Amino acid sequence: MKIALIGATGFVGKELLKEAVSRGDSVTALVRNPAKVEQLNGVTAIEVDVLDTVALSEKVKGHDIVISAYNPGWTDPNIQAIHIKASKSITEATKSAGVKRLIVIGGAGSLYAEDGTQFVDGEHFPAEYKEGALGARQALTDLRAETTLDWTFVSPPFSLAPGPRTGKYRLGKEHPVFDADGKSAISTSDLAVVILDEAHNPKHKQQRFTAAY
Repeated sequence: MKIALIGATGFVGKELLKEAVSRGDSVTALVRNPAKVEQLNGVTAIEVDVLDTVALSEKVKGHDIVISAYNPGWTDPNIQAIHIKASKSITEATKSAGVKRLIVIGGAGSLYAEDGTQFVDGEHFPAEYKEGALGARQALTDLRAETTLDWTFVSPPFSLAPGPRTGKYRLGKEHPVFDADGKSAISTSDLAVVILDEAHNPKHKQQRFTAAY
């Protein structure tokens, strides 16, 4: 599979890069700084500004799928606005390039609690993540209005940290996946497995889903 990967040097993106290469995929890493991309066989690193829709479209042409692990950076004071703008640019670039499949990695904040509210709206949602979570929620809302692309939005669980690749996980859709101890967690390497499994064997076209142990 020929993958255009946006954000290949990020927290999730670098694990996606390694997982894709391990499966024999060819990856074009679209990043702000190509020098930071891990040098692996089958990987080509290209500098691009995701807000430049025309340039981004040219870079993703000819790929089978676009996977976006884009994040403006949690410390950016304008993270919500930038995230929304970049997400729209990525969607439009994918469409104009003629690529039908788009997977976007978003946040857990827009998942639903049992009372029907979204966690990002709760009073106990961490303030330092709220603006980014609101941006990711709007990105999901915008994608849900998109009818021509075979898009998928992936919400990670609440706890996401580096850890071993087990290849094991359980899937959910609009609500978090909890284990017997009430924890919703997965390693970044196993989240990469989840996403690449979806890329190779699509089960959630024009849907959001989540995963955890």
